[in-house]
Formats: sequence, structure tokens, C-alpha cells
Amino acid sequence: MSTIEEAKEILGALQAPAKQQNTMCCCVLLAMANLLEDTSWENATNGWIRIHDVIAFSNNNYGTTYAENSRETFRKQAMHHFRNAAFIEDNGKATNSPNYRYRLTDEMLHLIQSYGKTEWESNLAKFLSMHESLIQMYASKRSMRKMPVKINGIDFTFSPGKHNQLQKAIIEEFASRFTPNSECLYVGDTIEKDLVKNEDKLRELGFDITLHDKMPDVVLYCKDKNWLYFVESVTSVGPMDPKRIKEIEEMTSSVMAGKIYVTAFLDFKTFKKFSEALAWETEV
Repeated sequence: MSTIEEAKEILGALQAPAKQQNTMCCCVLLAMANLLEDTSWENATNGWIRIHDVIAFSNNNYGTTYAENSRETFRKQAMHHFRNAAFIEDNGKATNSPNYRYRLTDEMLHLIQSYGKTEWESNLAKFLSMHESLIQMYASKRSMRKMPVKINGIDFTFSPGKHNQLQKAIIEEFASRFTPNSECLYVGDTIEKDLVKNEDKLRELGFDITLHDKMPDVVLYCKDKNWLYFVESVTSVGPMDPKRIKEIEEMTSSVMAGKIYVTAFLDFKTFKKFSEALAWETEV
């Protein structure tokens, strides 16, 4: 039996759905364990690695041809499911951070190291018996790292990271000071892209909604003035430059409400970096 087939057998024994037993998911497990074709499972490790490293490991050692732009597919088809099942954990960084990493949980590592040994069956039974508690434990660890935020009077949480830290400040500080009584019609999260998206109201105002990545980071609507505030949360990219303004204008060509364009920064250092790129007649 090949190592890929062994990985599939392990995932099957762990009652992973059929879609999470495919070659891609098997390669994720092997890369996480740093296991080559001729390496014994007892030598598995659980060092922190990126999806980029998973792709390179698979292509270099298992004859796959995954492209670098398939990272989102890996994230959705394998990483999210494995993390929700307590097979792996992340290091709590923002998903768009270059320092974002995954690794096998200690419990998962201990289990796969026993694959092929006499204690495998008993270790598997133990893992499955405590599976729900493991899921709850790792879910609570993720929740502890999240940032609470109140949007339109409802409690949400943002994933950790500077970008969401700034979005939290936009909603809780900027909006309360400069757009009192406004409604947040849209805000994304680095993990949950459309955290809040009032499509009915956006379409009522005349929005031509297409892909989420064309939406500004935060959209606020002040009904009494009939003003829309488009706010970009900038920590590394994406200020209100002329190109960005043009994109939003095209998306809102049918919008009759007044439009105010705002770029938000966490600090003056980042502002200075982008100051010359900002479009005229926009706010900071």
C-alpha cells in the first residue's frame, strides 16, 4: 500500500467525509506530518507550515502538479475541514499574514504515529471517543483569539490581525464619531469574507453587486443625510487611489446617494507610505 493510500485509510478511519479523503487532502496530511513515501508513520512530526509549503511538498515528493494559485482550494477543501475536526490547528495569525501557519494537533500526531502498530486500534478508538471534546477545545482556542465587535447592535467577532483591528476601530470609533446613527451595510472578515452584507438595502440604493473583492472594506449608510461612506482599511494595500475610486464608481453608477470616500490607517507611518497615492477629494 502506498503512503497516499495509507493516508486515505487513516482519514477514512477518522470518519472524514469522502471529499476529505481525496488525493489533495491526503497530501495535506502527509505534508503536515512531513512524511515521505519511504518514511514510517512513527517518524511523523508536526512543525508549523504554510499552504505554500504543502503545495511544494506534494509536488516535490508525490508527483502532483498543484499550482500556487490553488491555495484557496486547499484552504476550503482541506484546511477548514481538518481544523474543524481538530486534526490541525493554526497559529492565530490573520489568514493574509505571511506568518500564518498550520500544524497537526498533538493528539492527531500521537494517533498517526501509531498507525501500523498494535496500539493503533486502541488509539483510534480513544481519539474518536474524545473527538467532540477536542473539537470544542480547539474551537474555543480560536474563539479566544477573535475580537468582539458590535455591528448594527448585533455582536460579531473578527479574526485576529491588524486589518480587522482597524476595521473594528472604523465601526466602533469612526462611525460613532463621524457617521452617528449610520447603518453598516457591508463589512468583510479576513476569513469570513461577507461577515455583514445587506444585499437588499445595497440593491435598493442602486448597487451593482458583483464579486466581494470589489466591495470597499466597510460600507456605511447615513439615512438622514442619504450619504454613503466607502471606507478602506489599509494596513498594507488598497488605499482610495484613482483606480479604486473608478472601480467603486462603476459599481455604484446607479446610486443616487451622496458618496464619501475614506481611507483609514492605524498609524502615521502607514499613512505616509500611501499619502502620494491617495485620490483628491477623499478623506483620511
